Amino acid sequence: MTAAQIFDLAGKVALVTGASSGLGLRFSECLAENGAAVVLVARRRERLDALQARIESSGGRALAVEADVRDRAAMRAAFDAAETAFGTVTILVNNAGIGYAGRAVEMPEDEWRRVLDTDLDAVFFWAQEAARRMLAARKGGSIVNIASVLGFRVAKGVLAYATAKAAVVQLTQGLALELAFKRIRVNAIAPGWFVTEINRDYLLSEVGQLIKLGIAMGRFGEERDLDGPLLLLASDAGRYITGATIVADGGLVPVLRAG
Repeated sequence: MTAAQIFDLAGKVALVTGASSGLGLRFSECLAENGAAVVLVARRRERLDALQARIESSGGRALAVEADVRDRAAMRAAFDAAETAFGTVTILVNNAGIGYAGRAVEMPEDEWRRVLDTDLDAVFFWAQEAARRMLAARKGGSIVNIASVLGFRVAKGVLAYATAKAAVVQLTQGLALELAFKRIRVNAIAPGWFVTEINRDYLLSEVGQLIKLGIAMGRFGEERDLDGPLLLLASDAGRYITGATIVADGGLVPVLRAG
């Protein structure tokens, strides 16, 4: 079997949350380029429509669905729309996420709850819904949760985000254990520092240059750097991988500074 055949996603239906920008946008393009029909989920409808148009103009299949991942009714409606258009979702990419920058002692309760609702609770409920529908359809599938290297290490000012991402790693392992016998694989990708629309100014600042000193490869990640891990976990190439978290950080090491 050739590499193209192993990684082929023809006949698969994928759903990507947070698909309107950043890594989620690239995940959606990558899945479509490799044959999957892709359901694009995010809050910014105009961006989703533009992405759908680009995918379709390249010969792919896509469907834009506006939804806040914290809204359970909107979640169920998104899966219903996917099934109507393409069939049962067999690849879920739990990508939507937000952060909060600030000291823990000054963090408002509603900000803590907002981050955990989006970065942890929604990951569980969307994975749960996807698994329930795969089971009902008697189909296997792949759930890919997007964690972070901050789930494995301490950093100042991102406590809620790091806590949620650490929990996503454990959640991934627990779901994998429960669902493996039904041919549903659950894995995660833990990106390091990637330049996206949200953090571009920060990473290109003086602080970002200090962060770069701690990356063995000497550069920040680019969105296409995650194509390989995503395709491995979403396709039959990863058919015997479950409960794993693939770290893609360019060789991130701690930088020790005085003061």
